[in-house]
Amino acid sequence: MNQILKLTSMIFLFFTMNLVAQDTSNSLSALTQDKEGVKSKRVSSYDETGKNSDYKGPIKPGEFFTLCDIKGTGIINHIWITISPTADEMSRNDVVLRMYWDGSETPSVESPIGAFFGQGWEESYDFSSLPLSAGPKNGAALVSYFQMPFHKSARIEIENQSDTEIDAFYYYVDYIEVDKLPNNTLYFHAWYNHELTKSLPDGENEWGLLGESRANSSVQDNYLIMETKGKGHFVGVNYYVNSPTPMWYGEGDDMMYIDGESSPSLHGTGTEDYFNTSWCPKVPFSHPYFGYPRVNGDIGWLGRTHVYRYHITDPIHFDSSFKFTIEHGHNNNLTLDLASVAYWYQDKPFTEFPKLQDKEERKPMPIPSAQDIHIWRDAWRKSKGYERQLWGNERE
Repeated sequence: MNQILKLTSMIFLFFTMNLVAQDTSNSLSALTQDKEGVKSKRVSSYDETGKNSDYKGPIKPGEFFTLCDIKGTGIINHIWITISPTADEMSRNDVVLRMYWDGSETPSVESPIGAFFGQGWEESYDFSSLPLSAGPKNGAALVSYFQMPFHKSARIEIENQSDTEIDAFYYYVDYIEVDKLPNNTLYFHAWYNHELTKSLPDGENEWGLLGESRANSSVQDNYLIMETKGKGHFVGVNYYVNSPTPMWYGEGDDMMYIDGESSPSLHGTGTEDYFNTSWCPKVPFSHPYFGYPRVNGDIGWLGRTHVYRYHITDPIHFDSSFKFTIEHGHNNNLTLDLASVAYWYQDKPFTEFPKLQDKEERKPMPIPSAQDIHIWRDAWRKSKGYERQLWGNERE
C-alpha cells in the first residue's frame, strides 16, 4: 500500500508541474535533480516572540486579513489553514478567500474558504483527494497542494463576512522562490458559484413520473460551473448539491463549450457519469481524482451531497474561451440548491468574475424535515379527497 501511495504522489507531482510550467522532465528527475536558483520559502502564523501563540487574530467581523504578500517570482505549492471557532460556531461559508497574482487589483481566486477546500454549506467533515483535503479533526485542517505560480507577486487574503470574531487563524503558505518561470507558465484560478435553480413550469418531472419527458431546448438554463476567456486548461470542480426532494438529482448532462463553439464541444450523459460514478450513488467514496466525501443520510437523495472531480491527468484545454455548464435534473426540471468551486489555469490573471453573492445569498437552504414531509402528505391526501386509508403510493 505504501508503494502505491508513493507512486501516486510521484505521478501527481509530475502532472501538476507539467500543467503549470509545461515541464517535460519526469517525476523522478524532479525529485533527484538539483535545481539552480530555487529556494524553499514559507510564510506562516508562527509567534514571532518565540512563545506558543502561533496564530493571527482576533479578526473581527468585516475585517480583512492578509496571509501573505510575496514579492518576486515563485510557485506556491502548499497551503494549510485551521480556524477557531469551529465550523458549528462560525460558518466557513462566511469567510471569503481571495488570491491575487502579479499585482492584479482583481482576484484570480474568490470563494468561501470552506467551499474552496471541499467543505460544503456550513459543515465540516473529513475530505481526501490529491490536490485538496480537509483533515482530522472533523475536517478542521484545510490543505491545498495546487501549484500556484507568479512572476512578480502573490497576495492571499481572507475577509471575515460573518457576525462572529475569528479568535485564531493558523496557516502555512509554502512556496519556492525561483529566478524566472517559463514564458508559457499559467496562472491558477478558482471561482465559486451558487444558485437556487428553477423547476420547469409544469413541474419536476424527473424520470418521467409526471408524464413524458421533453428534450432540453434551452441550455441557457443550465447551472454555470465556470466561464472564462483566455488560453489554458480546466482542472476540476467541487460540486455541492442540496436536494429538497427524495428524487435522484443527477440526470443532468454536463456540457462544456470550448473556444466559443455554439453547441457543446464535450457533451456528457449524466451528472454521476461526469463524476466517474454510476447508477445514482449514495455512498461515501474517495479517490485521488474523484469522490463523494459527503452524502445525504435521508430518504432517497433528499438533503446534501458533495462530489468532486479533478482533471489532473486529463485537463480540458482551450485556446480562447471555456464555459462549463450542467443541467439540474434532465431538461433542468429540478429545483436544487447548487454551489460549486471550479479550478483552472490560464495565461493571464482573469479580471471578469461576476460579483460574489453576499453571505445571505450564499446561505444554504434548510433540509426539509419529517414534519415538512408529513405536511406534503397531507396536501396529497387532500387532493385525493381525504380518503381515510390512503397509504401514499396510490397514483390514480
